[in-house]
Amino acid sequence: MNVLQSMIIAFSMYSKLPMPHIAWQEKNMKYAMCFFPMVGIVIGICEYALGSWILGRDYGVLFFSACMTLLPILLTGGIHLDGFMDTSDALASYGDREKKLAILKDSHTGAFAVLGLGIYLIWSLAMWSEVRPEMLPVLAAGAVLSRALSGFSVVTFPAAREDGLGKTFQDGSQKRKTRIAMCIYAAAAAVWMVIQCPVSGVAALLCAAGTFGYYAWMSRKQFGGMTGDLAGYFLQICELAILSGVVLVG
Repeated sequence: MNVLQSMIIAFSMYSKLPMPHIAWQEKNMKYAMCFFPMVGIVIGICEYALGSWILGRDYGVLFFSACMTLLPILLTGGIHLDGFMDTSDALASYGDREKKLAILKDSHTGAFAVLGLGIYLIWSLAMWSEVRPEMLPVLAAGAVLSRALSGFSVVTFPAAREDGLGKTFQDGSQKRKTRIAMCIYAAAAAVWMVIQCPVSGVAALLCAAGTFGYYAWMSRKQFGGMTGDLAGYFLQICELAILSGVVLVG
């Protein structure tokens, strides 16, 4: 029962899918992060189904690109884009570590967050406009891989501060078992990508590895560790990097 409650907590937190209300307790928080990539499985299935359906009909490229860009935002409620915007503001401040962490907690939206979001959405539209049907299976797995790597960072990287959502999930998780689960998800997604298309699969994995390396370096150097916003920032740039890599090599 606690495992089921952990899954409900993960889907309630990281998606807009309707879920029953579950009180957060120590016993049902232990494995909540283990189900985080399962949200990516649902998103990936939806991306593949919607993308295949649109591409199989006489719709315009812009319609397809807009639908595929908006779909994960609608399914997640934009929770990771919020972290992307906050982090964009913090990085653009060029302040010290304390100032950057303060910006992450600030509920106001700065100019660089808006600019960053605009650039992100425009590039996403451009990349989706070049997607062909055979690329969809690889891209669908990207939603799983990005969440597996993001979840791995939450239970592995040092926390930048002693409060916040990232710290809550870090402290409540069974770290060793969660790391193992994240590695299994990541390995399964990687194998799926390469089987579906070796060239695109390898390109996607290299892009994911590159963004993860940048995230590990940036989070320690600029912020002193991981936060929930930084984990969301990484997830967004990882998915966009995977999309870009698959399209450009294609």
